Amino acid sequence: MKGKDIARFVILVFIILFIALYTSQASGYYPNTESKKTTLTEDAIEKFEQDVKEGKEIVAKNYLQEEKHYNNKASKLGMNISNLIEKGFNKTMNAFFKEIDKAVKSK
Repeated sequence: MKGKDIARFVILVFIILFIALYTSQASGYYPNTESKKTTLTEDAIEKFEQDVKEGKEIVAKNYLQEEKHYNNKASKLGMNISNLIEKGFNKTMNAFFKEIDKAVKSK
């Protein structure tokens, strides 16, 4: 591969990553998942208030909804592939920036 091809490939990867991150941010995926963890339902609030009035011991997990787990072979495979891609990307980027560092220092 020529330097020009490598540069095009790296720029294309950055553009794809930017679009993916921007889309997930714009859709509110992360804030939505986090708000589900911290938001109580109306029933849980009423139960909490009743327990406070009755002087019962307050334990947070008694008022939170159970989170569904969707772990299966496909999701585990996807996570393993994602981790493999992450490790490869990190190694590639570290090598790429070391080469850029060498090129800049040699001039």
